[in-house]
Amino acid sequence: MTRRSVITAASSALAAASQSAAQRLPIKKGVLTSMLPKEMTWKDRFQLAKDVGFEAVEGQTEEDAAVEADMRKASEATGLPIHSVMNMLHWQFPLSSSDPAAVEKSMKGMETSIRNAVAWGGTTVLLVPGVVNPLTRYEDAYKRSQTQIRKLIPLAEKNKIIIAVENVWNKFLLSPMEFAAYVDSFQSPWLKAYFDVGNILLYGYPEDWIRTLGKERIAKVHLKDFHNRRNQVVRANVPEFVNLRDGDMDWKEVHKAFADIGYRGYATVELRGGDEKYLRDVSARVDKILNGE
Repeated sequence: MTRRSVITAASSALAAASQSAAQRLPIKKGVLTSMLPKEMTWKDRFQLAKDVGFEAVEGQTEEDAAVEADMRKASEATGLPIHSVMNMLHWQFPLSSSDPAAVEKSMKGMETSIRNAVAWGGTTVLLVPGVVNPLTRYEDAYKRSQTQIRKLIPLAEKNKIIIAVENVWNKFLLSPMEFAAYVDSFQSPWLKAYFDVGNILLYGYPEDWIRTLGKERIAKVHLKDFHNRRNQVVRANVPEFVNLRDGDMDWKEVHKAFADIGYRGYATVELRGGDEKYLRDVSARVDKILNGE
């Protein structure tokens, strides 16, 4: 091998390495606390998440002040931040309900979640804004959820916590343009979108939604994947959640879309829980997604 060929090969390798490094999205990897082994102490759970490569966790609404304190101590001890809180009452008691008692419970759940976020040093609270069902018309879900969220925005602003509304299988906000318009209707920097990549696959294309919502509207991101397979028993397509990169998601197109809008926030995995080996594999799969592989 000549000196010139050695230099050429080295230069090519350096260029390839630089190109590879440039491809990685500047997104931080998060994991839900519900995915971590429940038999462990909070400190050990957080340490495990950090050891397998995650950079933050997302907690869930916690009414017990003692547990809230334990989680804060675990975060401080391990240096692993709790970046967000997933509100846990919005399905059972949606803001769009016609029952005042249900709405009140939902509002209390949001107040608790905001308190959690402040205690843990988080920046967002995830909220499913409304649910359309036989008892709740689409128009009613839209108007009722807007009314209640507007009541919550002053509390969010006071505590510097963003309310991030998520797209889920709730038969509501079914297009990227409508979702964007819904977020914009509040005219507040304290109300943004929590974009779930996997939830869109049933009725749209994640890369389309990402570009429509844009960096200014998307506060946080959830990662999941699934197959929409034909079930011969029920003779219909049935969604089946699977591990990241094992489903129907076109992750390269998702990568391009996030790169195009310049998103730089957190992307949190929302899958089933598991042991260290499983979590390490999930973390490695996220790395491949962020690297555009």
